[in-house]
Amino acid sequence: MSEPTGVVLDVDGPVAVLTLNRPAKLNALTPEMADALRDHADAVNEDPAIRVVVLTGAGERSFCVGSDIRELDGYDTPWKFRNRRDYGDSVRSIRKPVIAAVNGYAYGGGLELAMSCDIRLAATGATFAAPEIKLGWIGGTGQSALLAHSAGPSNAALMLLTGDPIDARQALAWGLVSRVVEPEELLPAARELAGRIAARAPIAAQTAKANLHATYSMPLDQAIQYERDLQTICFATQDAAEGREAFAQRREPRFTGR
Repeated sequence: MSEPTGVVLDVDGPVAVLTLNRPAKLNALTPEMADALRDHADAVNEDPAIRVVVLTGAGERSFCVGSDIRELDGYDTPWKFRNRRDYGDSVRSIRKPVIAAVNGYAYGGGLELAMSCDIRLAATGATFAAPEIKLGWIGGTGQSALLAHSAGPSNAALMLLTGDPIDARQALAWGLVSRVVEPEELLPAARELAGRIAARAPIAAQTAKANLHATYSMPLDQAIQYERDLQTICFATQDAAEGREAFAQRREPRFTGR
């Protein structure tokens, strides 16, 4: 069922699907939807049964086109706008792996939402753009840094300075997405990938995600040492012992997140 906030959380076993559910407005985000994303992110983090999240948009046309521009005039001061509850921060706060299933337009804040996920899959008709410059401003939830990491500095500059869209095949060539599939295959492919990740040791998966994010801001020597420290933490878990035992017994491990 659709929720009044325009965001739906559907949990199926260890996989949760977060759907931006405002298709008539191309899933443009309102402040209420940003609040809902934060609440859902908190709920996902607190539920040990959820191991992986898929983020997608309702309808066939749009993943998300960012903030609903008509809502932006509701901030009566620039400082209030600066301190708004940011939807990109909410997605990045999820400790579990997050897969973006980009089913159409990923523009502005929608591009930022997709890049805030750990893995991105795209439908063949998906397009990506940072169009804020055409309206007189720039992105504000990590757009430049995330684009530079994903697509490289030159490609990031091309998108940021023109505001023009790229298609899914170009996004794949630039490394902005990991895979491009037919539209009808997108959500099944995302769910299948989520299921494979959910079958792995959940503490190790969350640690791998934290480690990957940390490497963005660490020199190489520190990043290697940090990884070694996190490896030691994982090695001390019951799941690591189960993994070694299952390997010795030539069976599939049964990970419990302990």
